[in-house]
Amino acid sequence: MSKQLELFKQAKVEWEEAVNGSTTRDYSFDTLSGESVDSLYYPEAPNDQYLDKLGFPGQYPYTRGVHANMYRGKLWTKRQFSGFGTPEETNDRYHSLLSKGQTGLSVAFDMPTLMGYDPDHPWADGEVGKCGVSIASIKDMER
Repeated sequence: MSKQLELFKQAKVEWEEAVNGSTTRDYSFDTLSGESVDSLYYPEAPNDQYLDKLGFPGQYPYTRGVHANMYRGKLWTKRQFSGFGTPEETNDRYHSLLSKGQTGLSVAFDMPTLMGYDPDHPWADGEVGKCGVSIASIKDMER
């Protein structure tokens, strides 16, 4: 047995253990034609690059997602894209969203923050807070 096939089989066992230890939504995973959809499809004889390029769900390189049971355990997180005003106002907004049931956040940063510039850098002039929140340090978000 080749080393790659051995690694493939070990990765498959690890994936199966992770799936067996996780919950699955109460849902019928069938096609519109009523055909059952397996939780995973893979080749009988994977090539040498299979684990590096595709792999198993919940395993590096995460091409098939970060969770071993993919969308069967839970739906993807819907996130509110938010960021405005001062870091304090943005932080307040995030806490408000989370208290109302939001399950994920996606931060809208201004261009200087995205490009790694401090707000007082000459290249940031006129761009600070223009299209999102300006964050110069983690302390800005902890206020």
